[in-house]
Amino acid sequence: MKKRVVAVMMAAVTAAGLLAGCGGGQGTDSGSGDAQSTEEGKVINIYSWNDEFRTRLEAVYPEVESTSDDGTVTTLKDGTEIHWVINPNQDGVYQQKLDEALMNQADAAADDKIDIFLSETDYVYKYTDADADVAMPLTDLGIDLDTDLADQYDFTKTTASDQDGVQRGSTWQCCPGVLVYRRDIAKDVFGTDDPTAVGEKVKDWDTLKATAEELKSKGYYTFSSYADTFRVYGNNISEPWVTTGETTVKVDQKIMDWIESSKEWLDAGYLDKTVKGQFNDDWNKAMGSSSKVFAFLLPPWGIDFTLSPNWDGDTGAWAVTNPPQEYNWGGSYIHAATGTDNPEHVKDIILAMTAEKDTLLKISQDYLDFTNTVSGMEEAAADDAYASDFLGGQNAYEYYAPVAENIQIAPLSSYDQGCVELIQNAFSDYFQGNVDFDKAKSNFETAIKERYPDITEVQWPE
Repeated sequence: MKKRVVAVMMAAVTAAGLLAGCGGGQGTDSGSGDAQSTEEGKVINIYSWNDEFRTRLEAVYPEVESTSDDGTVTTLKDGTEIHWVINPNQDGVYQQKLDEALMNQADAAADDKIDIFLSETDYVYKYTDADADVAMPLTDLGIDLDTDLADQYDFTKTTASDQDGVQRGSTWQCCPGVLVYRRDIAKDVFGTDDPTAVGEKVKDWDTLKATAEELKSKGYYTFSSYADTFRVYGNNISEPWVTTGETTVKVDQKIMDWIESSKEWLDAGYLDKTVKGQFNDDWNKAMGSSSKVFAFLLPPWGIDFTLSPNWDGDTGAWAVTNPPQEYNWGGSYIHAATGTDNPEHVKDIILAMTAEKDTLLKISQDYLDFTNTVSGMEEAAADDAYASDFLGGQNAYEYYAPVAENIQIAPLSSYDQGCVELIQNAFSDYFQGNVDFDKAKSNFETAIKERYPDITEVQWPE
């Protein structure tokens, strides 16, 4: 592993105060992961940060025999055991544990080797990096990209590819973002909660700004927080935060546009000043029935995992419509770990869970995921069987599908998670009036260099 790749991969470890020694890297030798290996191991180790993938695999993978009561071991029909190694995403714990295991992969005993690991879009590029070589090219497993994965959305294949265009992961889900709004507030302000009519009120940023003034006049906030709009801007940047081989963070103009609009909207009263960021108590409460927040910008998982659990009112109070701009937020990618002693099992799991339309449609029906076959999602969008009780019987796939078809995934880098987190943290203080604009910029520069010691410079657009 090259020195810079090690530095990026171990950033979570150093941030946690641990030693960042290499401990035996894998180099570029992927021979032990050759799909032609004659004997498969008896244990498949899968690393993830929650049970999302496990629950879906148990529900639809035909080779599952049983799962232990504590959910840590799934036994397949051939007697092979899947051992689930789960560590939380919070504070970089998952990546820290995964990085340590990957760096010891070459010397690990067969039953201790990582076979599959998952990554999120915010840091997928760190693990698909060709120099790191910790995720196998799918073709090395014997997967034919032109036939086996022909029906996947192109942007998901791009996201899971390295800097040379070699695909090193696959996903069962897409995460097209939509605008999710309160029906009662729409009726009060616009006289209708019809998704088409509301969609016209939010169809682009200029129109949405005028609508925000309408909402304000009736005592409502358009969104809860400046963080709610970040993913729309951040998913549409034109160049990566850090270009491969360089040590300079380049802040895209789209990020500056987000900063400018966030400050303007907060000062105008279109956002709730008491809600600072996301995934905190104030943000959760903004999704409750006593809130004055009209809408959230969320992908399918956001509705299922955050909005629905936080809503304490009647079912059917929310609906979805088009966002002001197409964007993608999130996505869990499945990787075959270089050095796996179970290449045939890994191949079968990846194909079963990310390439078979009927299986993915079952996941969509059971878990409301927008899954990764174009033809399947076109079918779902036209089928009332995919309507959501939470959304008052609305079929959200009618709105997910057009967004997914138009997503142009932002150029990725190995530094995305840190840049995304730290730019928001630094400018949150600016939005709240705690620091001035130049101090927020300086704070970001300091924070990003502390997170990634190999970063030497931050460039801001003119």
